Amino acid sequence: MKNVLFFILLCTGLLPVFSKDYTEFVNPLVGTQSTFELSTGNTYPAIARPWGMNFWTPQTGKMGDGWQYTYTATRICGFKQTHQPSPWINDYGQFSIMPVTGTPVFDEEHRASWFSHKAEEAKAYYYKVYLAEHDVLTEITPTERAAMFRFTFPENPCSYVVVDAFHKGNFKETPYIKIDKEHNRIVGYTTRNSGGVPENFKNYFVVEFDKPFVYMATVADSSLMENVCEQQADHCGAIIGFSTRKGETVHARVASSFISLEQALLNLKELGEDDFDTLVEKGRKAWNEVLGKIEIDGGTTDQYRTFYSCLYRSLLFPRKFYEVNAAGEVVHYSPYNGQVLPGYMYTDTGFWDTFRCLFPLLNLVYPSVNKEIQEGLVNAYKESGFFPEWASPGHRGCMIGNNSASVLVDAYLKGVRVDDVEVLYEGLLHGANNVHPEVSSTGRLGYEYYNTLGYVPYDVKINENAARTLEYAYNDWCIYQLAKVLKRPKKEVELYAKRAMNYRNLFDKETCLMRGKNKDGKFMAPFSPLKWGDAFTEGNSWHYSWSVFHDPQGLLDLMGGEMNFVTMLDSVFSVPPVFDDSYYGQVIHEIREMTVMNMGNYAHGNQPIQHMIYLYNYARQPWKAQYWLRKVMNTLYSATPDGYCGDEDNGQTSAWYVFSALGFYPVCPGTEQYVMGAPLFKKAVLHLENGKNVCIRAVENTPENVYIQKMEYNGNEYTRNYVTHSDLMRGGIIELQMSPVPNYKRGILPDDVPYSFSNERTTCKK
Repeated sequence: MKNVLFFILLCTGLLPVFSKDYTEFVNPLVGTQSTFELSTGNTYPAIARPWGMNFWTPQTGKMGDGWQYTYTATRICGFKQTHQPSPWINDYGQFSIMPVTGTPVFDEEHRASWFSHKAEEAKAYYYKVYLAEHDVLTEITPTERAAMFRFTFPENPCSYVVVDAFHKGNFKETPYIKIDKEHNRIVGYTTRNSGGVPENFKNYFVVEFDKPFVYMATVADSSLMENVCEQQADHCGAIIGFSTRKGETVHARVASSFISLEQALLNLKELGEDDFDTLVEKGRKAWNEVLGKIEIDGGTTDQYRTFYSCLYRSLLFPRKFYEVNAAGEVVHYSPYNGQVLPGYMYTDTGFWDTFRCLFPLLNLVYPSVNKEIQEGLVNAYKESGFFPEWASPGHRGCMIGNNSASVLVDAYLKGVRVDDVEVLYEGLLHGANNVHPEVSSTGRLGYEYYNTLGYVPYDVKINENAARTLEYAYNDWCIYQLAKVLKRPKKEVELYAKRAMNYRNLFDKETCLMRGKNKDGKFMAPFSPLKWGDAFTEGNSWHYSWSVFHDPQGLLDLMGGEMNFVTMLDSVFSVPPVFDDSYYGQVIHEIREMTVMNMGNYAHGNQPIQHMIYLYNYARQPWKAQYWLRKVMNTLYSATPDGYCGDEDNGQTSAWYVFSALGFYPVCPGTEQYVMGAPLFKKAVLHLENGKNVCIRAVENTPENVYIQKMEYNGNEYTRNYVTHSDLMRGGIIELQMSPVPNYKRGILPDDVPYSFSNERTTCKK
């Protein structure tokens, strides 16, 4: 009885939460054992503060290599300030720092040192590694816009630190560097980027040491010049040196700014007067504050590591791109027009990935952070005329869809509301009916066809046309949802309601799948359901046909009813992992990742299908969702360097695990429903920002007990296959009885089925 009372008091917030170090379960190396041919995450160890403006990472790849750190590498050539969200979109504003001994060498190949993972320690807020070639121990701990390095040098008359401002690449402006001996500083700016920046883009940096220089040199395009303290060249850098005693520590205080050198010096004050160890402790505390918003218990140590490593990845992007000026005002360099403007700005995320559940996770657990992100999106529209769909740091030309509509509408409807909703709505309409003149993936490519024909045709030289149609239809439903709340004119509301049904235009009754359609109204032929790309995006029709997030009932009806719908869902797992790669002309890594997982044609390593398992709930067979979700969590995720089954992609694949381990998932952002799975742990507690707690308890949970036998919500039996956002925000206790066998009588009533737009439309017509 005492244990039950204690649990109730904890869940209702009447007892204090015990202090735990959740960071000990985080492994920043998860997903780093990736290659171009096969991704196990395509991540790098992001040593950072949550949503920090700058991350730091050891650099094993050469300058310009998107795979900047790979677990199988054996040499480190620098420690890089990075802003890279994904390897294939590469980095911007990067520069690196590297300690060396013996010879003042600048070339990255020659300055590189052997290292071992046995002498490497990576935490979210701290990194340490021994550089064998130079006998130097390097440690890093960051703040949001600054960092401190601690180098432990050997007995050496010639110990050096190299600062590499990196080659300008294709950018017009050349980087700049200067040694300021009076202040023991190296200052400068790097201009290197991979696109998505205005002409005046610079990342200004300052590196300040606590030991005077006895050696100084700068480098310009491979030429090292001693006692020359200033350079501007296509590729420039600086080397400073000093004699060191055995075990002597030298500290470097580093900060940067996208605004000015003066702002970089101001950002350096984030370090305050703290010593290295104090900053480490503050970083640990900052991470524990956000990780501790979700407490889990009743699992294995490996499951805890996987869960908190995934939660860590979910809290990195989008990153802060704003700074605080001398007057204490929030300002940002606009990656859209190059001006310094007031207000918030976040960047480095692709909505094609993250609209699915990363942003819903922020809305549920971290709404104050997402409020800043949403205000930043409004600023992006004001500064460029479009909401970003993929930003790094400005508009980037990759992926498809108009999923900013989902991100913005879901936040607003869940109470994360921007100050100027009229401008927000204006931007939504503009993006739905225009395409960016320079970046075709921003706005809607093919909107003219879509708005007139109800789909983007296959034969008009717009690639991935079927995928675009399906996503535009969902995006239109999101606009419709907000239009209703804002009481927009009836004609306007009905227009987007009608367009939300456009997915029906691509349904092929012959195959029960989505299929590209020509401008004349005929389906494209020949048609291979297993053909990747072409009419779809990084997947085939078997994957993309489920992308009717807002209307699974409508899709179910098109497929011929619940039994046929379930048969089609089952077939995704039973169809062998065969594929047609003729569109790409090669086996892309997303295809290979599907084939090696032994789950048929289920391709969890890429985002389009990640919600599919939850659709069993709409056909009133929730036990099948419970089975497959547990299998995916147990087999496709781990807290190891090969811990993902494909691209992690800015927190989306990680957030899927976080939600699924809790026992529910936002199939359709824009509704307030989370569709049920089954929890992974015996207990989970969500500490919400409004002071309420949500407790999820499944004491019989075991590897065998994967099925929900019975569920109670605040003491009342609950059979629905979803929970609502508003109910969760009120706090409460969800109690589940788990079983090794399915309960075929639970979740099977019509009222147990989650939201579908077709049902809403039918009700409205009645």
